[in-house]
Amino acid sequence: MRVLIAADEHAWGGLIPSIRQRLPDIEFVASAGHAAESLAGFDALIPGMCKVDAALLATADRLALIQQAGTGLEGIDIAAAKQRGIMVANVPSDSSGNADSVAELGIWMMIGLARRYHEIADCLAQQQLGQPVGLGLKGKTVGLVGLGGIGKALAARLRPFGMRMIGVRREADAAFAHQHGLAWLGDMTQLPQLLQQADFVVLSLPDNPQTHQIIDATALAQMKPQSFLINLGRGGLIDKAAFLSALKNRSLAGAGLDVFWQEPPDPQDEVFRYNVIATPHIGGVTDISLAGNLSGVCDNLRRLRDGEAVANRWA
Repeated sequence: MRVLIAADEHAWGGLIPSIRQRLPDIEFVASAGHAAESLAGFDALIPGMCKVDAALLATADRLALIQQAGTGLEGIDIAAAKQRGIMVANVPSDSSGNADSVAELGIWMMIGLARRYHEIADCLAQQQLGQPVGLGLKGKTVGLVGLGGIGKALAARLRPFGMRMIGVRREADAAFAHQHGLAWLGDMTQLPQLLQQADFVVLSLPDNPQTHQIIDATALAQMKPQSFLINLGRGGLIDKAAFLSALKNRSLAGAGLDVFWQEPPDPQDEVFRYNVIATPHIGGVTDISLAGNLSGVCDNLRRLRDGEAVANRWA
């Protein structure tokens, strides 16, 4: 069995060598970069950030499975895959440990922004004790936009901070809100109400036609003055031009970004001139998350090899 991995050999924190070690009887081919030109001759594809459209799928001659090493499937044309009889599967974030790791990074960003992280080095260099004066999280309101695996992991970890938690998801559910300690939960049409109340807005959504640029100029104008925006989902959730304008005008106090409009981002991108804590899409890159993703991927590849039912199928 041959498997194409649409990533550089050294990507994903050493996950690829670990996959090879776990399944030595399967041939794995890593592409040069996060792309794939042809699927001919492969039984399975691990796409990563590669766009898998109908044109790429047309090059497949025996492909049986597209197995994502994580949750994100928005780059895959699932309908086209289904039409060709190709299975699509992922590794759910709440079972792999990925959601826990991403949530931890989001909280680190919240604390860094609240404690004015970018000013600390200068204060140390200038021997200024007791500076800068930061914000405490206790009593502040955090708005969780999206309450899937990551959103729920955030809620569980933020509760001990004494923050007021509010959220929006596809459907409002009072029982869900009570279970996860939310003071208020609305559906996506009630996003403006969340933005008007939150000191910190945290995005943990996929980028799809319903959510693309959900944070645009109108949404940014609805946010509280000097609030913070943290994006743990996908870069396309935010209208970049409007976002840069809000940072430049200081109507937005700062942001935390683990995802970008172009990945990897240009080091000279204007976004890095402002009060932004940025990380190179590492939310799920921890020992725990990588081990969970490794197990999920290898289990499904073994199932494919042995003719067993594939788990966590979307098509």
